[in-house]
Amino acid sequence: MLRGKNILLGISGGIAAYKTPYLVRLLIKAGANVKIVLTESASHFVSPLTLATLSENPVAASFTVLDEIGSISWNNHVTLGLWADLMIVAPATASSLSKMAYGQADNLLIVTYLSAKCSVFIAPAMDLDMYKHQSTKESLVRLKSFGHYIIPAEDGFLASGLSGEGRMAEPENILLFVEKTLSNALPLKGKKVLITAGPTYEPIDPVRFIGNHSSGLMGYELAEQAYLLGACVTLVSGPSHLTLYNKGIQKIMVTTAIEMQEAVLQEFENCDIFIGAAAVSDYRPMNFAAQKIKKEGLEAPKISLVKNPDIIAVLGQIKKHQILIGFALETQDGLKYANQKLINKNLDAIVLNTLEDNGAGFSHTTNKIVFIKRGGEALYFDLKPKKEVAEDIWREIQMIL
Repeated sequence: MLRGKNILLGISGGIAAYKTPYLVRLLIKAGANVKIVLTESASHFVSPLTLATLSENPVAASFTVLDEIGSISWNNHVTLGLWADLMIVAPATASSLSKMAYGQADNLLIVTYLSAKCSVFIAPAMDLDMYKHQSTKESLVRLKSFGHYIIPAEDGFLASGLSGEGRMAEPENILLFVEKTLSNALPLKGKKVLITAGPTYEPIDPVRFIGNHSSGLMGYELAEQAYLLGACVTLVSGPSHLTLYNKGIQKIMVTTAIEMQEAVLQEFENCDIFIGAAAVSDYRPMNFAAQKIKKEGLEAPKISLVKNPDIIAVLGQIKKHQILIGFALETQDGLKYANQKLINKNLDAIVLNTLEDNGAGFSHTTNKIVFIKRGGEALYFDLKPKKEVAEDIWREIQMIL
């Protein structure tokens, strides 16, 4: 959920600041980029050096920076605030809550917060009576009215020796709260997505097969992006060396076209969106040789072929509520053949790429596509890394939903 996100962590001066290195480690492990700004008092509870080491970024604590040769530079709070995709303030003391609520910009953390344009998550931490005080309650109500998310304080032993509400949420719970909140706002939340990827291998004998050069990267990137958009994703993959970053994606490995069709048909009824990004072999040997075929004499062996099932065409015949997206890899007359497939296979859209374009198709980390919607509207995209192509494709699919 947080993969590639820029997260700004603001740390104010409470004893709970000692937990923030654990939070930084969890955010980094989740794939986020983390920068940290803290108040001067926070540095008494947690070492900036520790935070800088874990985040792999300098820690900002004051408006100006004095380097080893005596030169003075300044921390640009505007740049820092605008860099963030989301901001977490943890711990947020009673003082910091009040300053955030009423714009009392007297330290770097607050002026950076006031410059941020992103979602803000706030984890209060203070003693029992302070947490229950009317001024604190009013600050939290005001911050909620700004559209910020308040991570509830937890109940337990406090630094004062009292026991009750006021403890900062544990780092694991902060991460869970952020991920759950972001997930609920995602555009594909509740959607079930089924994607095929990679080649199929059609065995001739125990050591030889008919296949193609597909790596599966386009399909894998589409699956990763769907998951980041909140979907429940199943990826049916032919033979591929690729791995999935997001472990929440269900992955079904197959080898042949028949195996891929069987796996797809088991999942199709319950899916909302199907993307056929796999390069399925059109043919397979009629007979499989149980032993390796030996070279004998001068004549090559004759291998009879039969057609493999057209998986997406079958789905087009049985679909009910599902959105069907196909792929067309062509070497000539791409638009003509892609539009024919779009109609003949009852698709909602088709993604055309052609080997006539350098850097597109198999065995490349890039692709250049034309996205063709039912009705003939064609959208042209430049050559891009396949991760960005996946983002473009999902942006267009959302317009169809």
